[in-house]
Amino acid sequence: MQRLLFLAVASVCLAGFVSCKPQSGYNSRQDERYAHILRYDNINHGDGTYSYNYETSNGIKAEENGYLKGRGTNNEIQTVQGSYQYYSPEGELIRVVYIADENGFNPSGEHLPTPPPIPPVI
Repeated sequence: MQRLLFLAVASVCLAGFVSCKPQSGYNSRQDERYAHILRYDNINHGDGTYSYNYETSNGIKAEENGYLKGRGTNNEIQTVQGSYQYYSPEGELIRVVYIADENGFNPSGEHLPTPPPIPPVI
C-alpha cells in the first residue's frame, strides 16, 4: 500500500515537472511547452525487487531500486533507494538522494535544511 502511495505521489510530481518550462540544456528549437522522454527503463521482478530510471529533455532524471530486507522472514521490509533531479525556476540543479525503509523516508540534498549539531553537553 505504501509503495502504491509513493508511486502515485511520484507520478503526480513527474507530471508537474514535465509540464514545467524547460531550463538550461534544453534544445530551444523544439517546442518549449513539452519535455520529451529521452530514456525510460522499468524492470519489475514481481518479488519485491524492481528498478526504474528515466530522463527527460528538460533535465529531469530519476532512478530507483527496490528490494526486500529480511526476505523469507516475518519481518520482510520493502526498501527503496533512489535519486531524482530537476532544475529550479532560477536554473539551479536540485538533486535529492533518498532511502525509504523501516526508518521512513530519508532524503538528502545540498538544498535541504540540516538541523544544528547536538551540543556536546547532551
